[in-house]
Amino acid sequence: MKFETLMLQSLFLACLLVCLLTLGAMLTSHTTTTNIATSHAPVASMTSSAG
Repeated sequence: MKFETLMLQSLFLACLLVCLLTLGAMLTSHTTTTNIATSHAPVASMTSSAG
């Protein structure tokens, strides 16, 4: 097998692995909506008071 083909296949597998790990981390995350809302509360209060 040529060197370039081997490098492209290994790059493809590395990118696929990174994408699958990222997707798995997002799907198995235990962050709830209330945790997200409270962590962004100061920004929400600043934008709502300006309106």
